[in-house]
Amino acid sequence: MNAHVPALEGGGQVMAIIPQTFEETFRVARAVVASGLAPSSLVGKLTGDDAASAVAIVIMSGSELGLKPMVSLRSFTVINGKPALYGDGLINVVRQSGKVAYLRTGCDIVGGKMVGWCEAKRLDTSEDKRVEFTQDDAVRARLWDDRATVKKQIWENGQKVWRDNVPNDATWYRFPKRMLSWRAAGYCLRELFGDVLGGIRDEFEEREIARSNMRDDPEMRDITPKDQSESSSPAKKSLTPPRPPKANVEPAKEETAPVDNSQPQEGEFVLGEFMENLETSLSSAKDEEAAEEIWNDFDAPAVLETEGHADMIDAAFAVRDRALARLNSLNGG
Repeated sequence: MNAHVPALEGGGQVMAIIPQTFEETFRVARAVVASGLAPSSLVGKLTGDDAASAVAIVIMSGSELGLKPMVSLRSFTVINGKPALYGDGLINVVRQSGKVAYLRTGCDIVGGKMVGWCEAKRLDTSEDKRVEFTQDDAVRARLWDDRATVKKQIWENGQKVWRDNVPNDATWYRFPKRMLSWRAAGYCLRELFGDVLGGIRDEFEEREIARSNMRDDPEMRDITPKDQSESSSPAKKSLTPPRPPKANVEPAKEETAPVDNSQPQEGEFVLGEFMENLETSLSSAKDEEAAEEIWNDFDAPAVLETEGHADMIDAAFAVRDRALARLNSLNGG
């Protein structure tokens, strides 16, 4: 006789699984990694317990703000090792705090340009605030990119190749109104609901801080090549971004020679080499025009985003800014 199996019934309340201890949190994190649900922006190339540790940190950071584990994974990103909330994640945390009388965001057109805004009021203290973030603000912050097409690497026939006139899929190009309003919300809510957010910033502010810290790092200021003879070559000598090494053309050796895994393989992007070549090329520029041409040829933001190194885009901008500052000082600017 078969054992009685209770039938499933609909209409019950769905409860989220909320870990109560670190061990439980790590078990959930391992399950997230094993299922492939861990965001690539969070774990990158990490695997195993290293990836699970990154997921666990985000789950714990979210729990301090009242977010459920899976909501935390959808709301957080990691910038330079620090958790930061996406724009909608920041708004979500504040809304569910119970301290909001009202919270509104939007984007208007003023003088032919977009102006994102956020206005909010606290329920407990009656404090209110309105903050605007304009299209001009986004341009100054190097967030704005109104090019319909860009030069970037794309996958073709199983390998990455450079192509011109690729549709610009950057978030700031596709959703400018939303991004402007979220940026305004970041400033507004951080000031008005600092106790609710507990020091967690939005992704935009965290990137700005990372960029500022890199500029202030004394070890990052000197971009003069060690070999001064390199600077005597023409400014456009190193314009071409690094390409993957050519395949071995000696089949006999390929069959017997051991593979050196310490060297980059064909089609592999080497972050350190790319950043070093960018910095060396910019340091050889004789004037700002040559530096801008080198920068445009490398197309660092698009390359780094494509290769999964979006967290290094600010570092690339810092390299460019230092080069331009050096040229400006040399020219008496």
